[in-house]
Amino acid sequence: MSPTRSVLVIDDERDIRELLVLTLGRMGLRVDTAADLSSARAQLAAGKYDLCLTDMRLPDGNGLELVAHIAQRYPDIPVAMITAYGNVEAAVDALKAGAFDFVTKPVDLGVLRRLVNSALQLGEQRRTLQPTAQRLVGDSPQMQQLRATIGKVARSQAPVYIAGESGVGKELVARLIHEQGARASGPFVPVNCGAIPSELMESEFFGHRKGSFTGAHADKDGLFQTASGGTLFLDEVAELPLHMQVKLLRVIQEKTVRAVGAANETPIDVRILSATHKNLEKLVEEGKFRHDLFYRINVIELAVPSLRERGDDIAQIATTILARLGAEHGEAMPSLSSEALEALRRHRFPGNVRELENILERAVALCEGIRIDVADLRLPAAVAAADERAGPSGGGLALPPPVPGEALPDALEQIERATIEKALVATRYNKTKAAAQLGITFRALRYKLKKLGME
Repeated sequence: MSPTRSVLVIDDERDIRELLVLTLGRMGLRVDTAADLSSARAQLAAGKYDLCLTDMRLPDGNGLELVAHIAQRYPDIPVAMITAYGNVEAAVDALKAGAFDFVTKPVDLGVLRRLVNSALQLGEQRRTLQPTAQRLVGDSPQMQQLRATIGKVARSQAPVYIAGESGVGKELVARLIHEQGARASGPFVPVNCGAIPSELMESEFFGHRKGSFTGAHADKDGLFQTASGGTLFLDEVAELPLHMQVKLLRVIQEKTVRAVGAANETPIDVRILSATHKNLEKLVEEGKFRHDLFYRINVIELAVPSLRERGDDIAQIATTILARLGAEHGEAMPSLSSEALEALRRHRFPGNVRELENILERAVALCEGIRIDVADLRLPAAVAAADERAGPSGGGLALPPPVPGEALPDALEQIERATIEKALVATRYNKTKAAAQLGITFRALRYKLKKLGME
């Protein structure tokens, strides 16, 4: 670590200042100190610092005032708060005010060193950051605001709650927050909380020791240990049962985990990002989600707009999706006709970007030329109109009804799969004849078989 990097420490206790000067000096850092708020502001104005550590209580003010001052005047300087042990409210207030992270008294030197390293890496990584945010396609005001907000929250270590409908790209937003922050070199571990059986959750999240239960044949690290030094993304966090909500709250507060069957707790260094398409505030009111956990994971809330809120982005998103499909399949993709693009703009997209991807993949398979027309999109309104023109006979293969309650992309896939299977059976699996019966090209059928895993 370069000795030219400098840290400003603000604390009215001389013993704490001397401890931090000694510890940070051994890390190769130049350390300046201040005993009060006014001195700290003067030194910030006169010098250049890579990190600031400030106590909560100062003789002439509150550390939160300094956090806000630095966030406004020196936004490139990460600032961490030193709080009294167990003062969770103060720590949360500091993170909301713009603090990078916090450390409690008595100061654990190991925790302090990790915090300092993370903070110093943040500045360097932000200078060399590649423009990954371009993967969030769209130039609408909503997307410009979202990208700007991601850049701001990435500087912090505060928990972020990502709200939005299914299919808007909440995991992509979480990945961008991770990649633009100080933990970019660490792991990004996504987990769908609704996909883990309740009885296995504690073991999956916190790990277990050999022999701790039937089937535990060896020690196993949990998701928190796997994400150490990086980010743990809890998708569909609303699906966590209440007993796991209690355990998760304690982990966030204490920054330690105890593996199933372990005698001791293990410190963890993980940033928590969470998301759900459900209304968490309503679940809190109904007693289905703990209010104290909600306020801990919702220090910063980030709302991802739905696709229908940014219809002007649809053309750009569609072009990007078609280009990706072409790269994946090694061939040129057809383009959208102006009529097809207008039909997409009018569509409500309950499944958001994920639904648009599904529609375009299907359209590529059904399209026989170099242009995707409205009929190739198979949008609900267009399908109904086609069926009405065809009359009672339908003029084609009967489509199976979707399963009640099934998500739209899954229902469409189920219909495609059943229709293709029916054609293959009718033609004794002669793909050329099946394609002709389906009214699509052989290339389109081959594409669909690969996509649906029916080869």
